[in-house]
Amino acid sequence: MSRPVVAIVGRPNVGKSLLFNRLAERKNAAIVEDTPGVTRDRIYARAEWRGRAFDIIDTGGIEPKTDNEILRFMREQAYIAISHADVVILVTDVRTGVTAADADVAAMLQRSKKPVVLCVNKLDTPGDPPADFYEFYNLGMGDPVGISAMHGYGTGDLLDRCFEHFPEETDDTDEEEGMIKVALIGKPNAGKSSLTKRIVGEERVIVSDIPGTTRDAIDSVVTRGDDKYLFIDTAGIRKHSKVNEEIEKFSVMRAVMAIERADVCLLMIDAQDGVTDQDTKIAGMAHDSGKAVIIVINKWDLIEKETSTQAEYEKKVRTQLAYMPYAPIMFISAKTGLRVENLFAKIQEVYASNNMRVTTGMLNTILADATARVQPPTDKGRRLKVYYMTQVGVRPPTFVCFCNDAKLFHYSYLRYLENRLRDVYGFHGTPIKMIVRQRGEKE
Repeated sequence: MSRPVVAIVGRPNVGKSLLFNRLAERKNAAIVEDTPGVTRDRIYARAEWRGRAFDIIDTGGIEPKTDNEILRFMREQAYIAISHADVVILVTDVRTGVTAADADVAAMLQRSKKPVVLCVNKLDTPGDPPADFYEFYNLGMGDPVGISAMHGYGTGDLLDRCFEHFPEETDDTDEEEGMIKVALIGKPNAGKSSLTKRIVGEERVIVSDIPGTTRDAIDSVVTRGDDKYLFIDTAGIRKHSKVNEEIEKFSVMRAVMAIERADVCLLMIDAQDGVTDQDTKIAGMAHDSGKAVIIVINKWDLIEKETSTQAEYEKKVRTQLAYMPYAPIMFISAKTGLRVENLFAKIQEVYASNNMRVTTGMLNTILADATARVQPPTDKGRRLKVYYMTQVGVRPPTFVCFCNDAKLFHYSYLRYLENRLRDVYGFHGTPIKMIVRQRGEKE
C-alpha cells in the first residue's frame, strides 16, 4: 500500500519542527520509524492516524525573497518536499499575525495545486481563539486550524483535516508485480544518473544545473530476457560548499524514500572519492531496512591500476563498511559500460537471497552441528541451551532461536550461528535478522 505524504512548510520560526515532533510522537500518531542516520535534525518520520499510516516531511523555513544562500537553498528543498506531498500543512504564527512572507508562501502553494491545510500555531491558551486568529482567512487558504504545537492543543483536528485529503488506499503492487525494484542510492555525483542512462539507453534522467536542486526520482522499466526490473534513480543533488549539511539531509530523505520501495539497493561509490561518511550513513539505512545490497564502485576506468589495486580497494571498502560483509562488491564504469551488464545477474542473486526460505528441519540440522562444533556460552555455571531455530520471515531472512535463558545468548554466539547459516546457504547480498526467544516467552 502506498502511504500518503504530509509536508510541513512555512516561513522560519513559526514552529514547524516542534509541530513535526508533536505529530510524530503523539500517542494516536505514534512514530513507527525514524529516518536511520538522521540524529540532530529529523526531517522524515512515519506515523499513523485513524488507522492510516502516513509519512511526515519537515522542511526548512521558506523565505520567498532572500539573497541568503542557505535560506534560498532551504526554500528550493521545500519545493521538493511539496512536490512529493499529497497534502501540505502551512504553518503560521498567531503572535506575529499574517506577514508578507506568509502571503508569498500561500501564493506559492496555491500555484502548486496541492491540497493545503492552514495551521495557525502558538494558540497556547485553551478556549476561543483571539481576534488575530481570524486575520489568517485573508490568506485565501480556507478555514485555519488553531493549534499549540508546544502543548498539543488542536493537533488532532489538524490531522483530521489532513486525513480528508489523503488519497484512497490502493494496492500499487499489481503494476510492479513480477519486477525486481532496484534503487540506486549513494551520495551526490557518484554516477547514479549516469548508470541509469547506461542501463536504460536513453536520456531520461535530468539533473538540474542549479546548485542544490534536483528533479524527482525517475522510474525506468528495463527488460533483460524474461526478467523485468524497475530502476529507481534518486537523481543527484549538486554539491555546494556552504550548504553541504542541508544537501546531505535532503539526500538522506530521498534515499529513504527510494530504499523503502526497493527490493535491491545499488550503493554507488565514487571510486575516486572512496567511501565517505555520507556513503556510510546511506549504506546503514539500506542495511537497517533489511534490503539486499550490492556495493557498486563506479568510475573504475579513472583509477590507475597495478597488480593488486582492486583487491586493496575492496579490502579498504570492507573495513569502512564492516557491518555489511555480506554485500558483494562490483567495479564498473557507467561512462564506458565496463561490467554494467554483469549487474543483472548479481541483482538476481541477491534478490533470491533476500527472499530465501529454509525449512525448520534443515535449520535444526545446522543448529545441532553448530552447537557440537562450538559449545554455547556459560555464565556462573549455567550453560545456554538452544532448543531449536525456525525461520519466520523474508526480506530480510529472519530467524528465531528458542533457548533456556536469553541473557546467556551472547551477541558473539548469535553472530556465530548467523555465519554458519551463511556457510551453508550463502545468503549473499542480504542481511540476516536473528531473534532470541526464551522458553515460555510470549512472541
